[in-house]
Amino acid sequence: MAITLPSPASPLKIGTRGSPLALAQAYQTRSMLMAAFDLPEDAFEIVVIKTIADKVLDRALKEIGGKGLFTKEIEEAMLDGRIDIAVHSTKDMGVEQPEGLVLDTFLPREDFRDAFISHKFEGLAQVAEGAVVGTSSLRRRAQLLNKRPDLKVVEFRGNVQKRMEKLGNGVADATFLAMAGLNRLDMADVARATIEPEEMLPAVAQGAIGIERRTDDAQAAHLMEALHDKQTGEQMAAERAFLAALDGSCETPIGGLAQHEGGNIWLRGEILRPDGSESITGEDRAPIEDAAEMGWALGKKLREQAGEGFFDWIDD
Repeated sequence: MAITLPSPASPLKIGTRGSPLALAQAYQTRSMLMAAFDLPEDAFEIVVIKTIADKVLDRALKEIGGKGLFTKEIEEAMLDGRIDIAVHSTKDMGVEQPEGLVLDTFLPREDFRDAFISHKFEGLAQVAEGAVVGTSSLRRRAQLLNKRPDLKVVEFRGNVQKRMEKLGNGVADATFLAMAGLNRLDMADVARATIEPEEMLPAVAQGAIGIERRTDDAQAAHLMEALHDKQTGEQMAAERAFLAALDGSCETPIGGLAQHEGGNIWLRGEILRPDGSESITGEDRAPIEDAAEMGWALGKKLREQAGEGFFDWIDD
């Protein structure tokens, strides 16, 4: 069956959130499609959609919902035909897509590490006792308190620019951002240090852009085949299966990282009590074709070790 390519008269509508980082990811996707199919820029239309995560900025993520708070309105727009594809930070995505949608395209993964940001300290090891660290991530909060229970961790929401502004205004002494996002915004220089996974495992799928489409959209499926990065997809299979076994959401502190080792996938995972009082870690290796099965098994193993109530929120 012949596939009609997008054109200025009938552009492919690319859905995205409106933050500078989300837009940078959408522009990257558009540029890759233009190059892959030799199409002009106006063969694509960037459609900005506000999600609940963009509308409610004065409350912690755990109070307003799970991972769907980053995607619900965008997915509704795709299901009713207002957009054709959606560009997401994969770490914000739930492990199951709504009926009629599929997430099976991943762009080449960027740096998966966290970046340490501070105007006062050179790195995490130099942070003074009792210092204030800002983060909206339950994972980072729990990992920090597990290593440094002396620190005061405060809620720190907003896009990259807003968080940098808060830091400059003294709301916190330090914060963390994804190195991938800083790279995509040409802001890598604001990082004082990078956090290696041996020190703090990143969020599951950190650094990976995922592109969602309608299951029955042949044009989008054809276009996405040209963009999909096989190696990133294999890592996502392991990490997202690990997350699925743990029923992970924005309300649960979970870290995970899959890396290639020849023909194998090496997966490391961590779950933490929300107050940082306990951390359970594990790792496994398996042939690439068994990545998803391994991820599920490791997630189940850690969940069994944790027992009931492990993720119950304990407020300070």
